[in-house]
Amino acid sequence: MELSIECKSRDPKAKPNALRREGLLPAVLYGHDGTESLSLTLDEREAGVLLRNASVNNTMINVSIPDISWQGKALLREVQSHPWKNLVYHLSFFAVKAQDMVQVEVGLNFIGEPKGVREEGGVLNTELNEVTVACKAIDIPEVIDVDVSGLTLGETLTVADLNLPEGAEVVGESTQAVATVLQARKAEPARGEETAVDASVTATLGMMGGGGE
Repeated sequence: MELSIECKSRDPKAKPNALRREGLLPAVLYGHDGTESLSLTLDEREAGVLLRNASVNNTMINVSIPDISWQGKALLREVQSHPWKNLVYHLSFFAVKAQDMVQVEVGLNFIGEPKGVREEGGVLNTELNEVTVACKAIDIPEVIDVDVSGLTLGETLTVADLNLPEGAEVVGESTQAVATVLQARKAEPARGEETAVDASVTATLGMMGGGGE
């Protein structure tokens, strides 16, 4: 999905609370000119639309700043929000070029029912829901599909088994488990059922003992 946002340069003296009262959200752009950062504002409603579709460290966004004639692609790096209120306080973007290598968090999409589940009575246990991927900014995958249909009971799929886009690689241990088919636990009798069974056994033994006198 192609996402875009228009920003304006922010007066360094502007107070964040005053900006929010005007319906503006403070933001910052890094990487557009070396290590220099640029203070920005954006429309709070437009930011809300952006955040419903973008993911931190995953989604490329077209950022335009008309008042300084700058336009480029950026990653959403950070979203600062109130700890319990549904309010966003600040956004951080990091400018990148299409061919730059970036590290992003990519979700895993598990596909299929494992053989060990449908034929051997096991259960699928997923160890990871996302992985950190190093790739070109232009090639960031939205998700990584993980086909688990061939997994048998006791078999584990690792990071090394993931089917990644060309030129991309996972950052971290290749032996890290992604998904495993485990033996299903046998259901234990409920506490009330155990008590009823014990009482029945006790009564039976009592009757047997009474008959022997």
